[in-house]
Amino acid sequence: MKRFRFTFLAICLVLVYLGWSDVDLYLRNQTPLTIPLAELERQGAPRELLTIQEAYPDFVEAISTSGSVEVEAVLLPLKRSPDATEFRIVAETRDPKFLELFRTYYFVLETEKERTDFLAEHQAELVGPREITGVVVTGSVASGNRDKLLKLAKEIGLPISNDVIFISEGKKIEAIRGFFFLGLALLALVKILSQWKKPTQPVVNQ
Repeated sequence: MKRFRFTFLAICLVLVYLGWSDVDLYLRNQTPLTIPLAELERQGAPRELLTIQEAYPDFVEAISTSGSVEVEAVLLPLKRSPDATEFRIVAETRDPKFLELFRTYYFVLETEKERTDFLAEHQAELVGPREITGVVVTGSVASGNRDKLLKLAKEIGLPISNDVIFISEGKKIEAIRGFFFLGLALLALVKILSQWKKPTQPVVNQ
């Protein structure tokens, strides 16, 4: 029975850790931090929730995450200037309007002239500069995206930094899961402590 309680206590402590991690992330990112793209490239991401300014998207080198006509998201390289040859920041965008433009450019238009005219017509929407607000992607998701992008970049000769930073456009930081974990752990701890029997003290005969 005691072994079960210690195991349950360990699970509660893990929930506390996970819950507080989510809540702490939320508290540190109440509002997005505004940062120019060039500064973000130099110093890295100082916070998770960012508004990136002076970003020039490279629409032609954007990559669909699905690789099919059913485009769900696009990895969009962001450059410090339109003529920059390398990039370190990549935005994952799910903006419906942008995805529709992407589908048209790659899956509807057939000739190079059509694509050139299309880019000229939608220059303001596709070339920039623009602001992008989102959350820096970390952990296994970022690692998976990085490996996928680096592999594709190697195949097509795309110049990309190995320490690329991913930002998920439009994503928000929520603390609901964190508060749920903390509440669940607290209730469980109260239950455990209330049932924990104190060791009996030996009776001393006088």
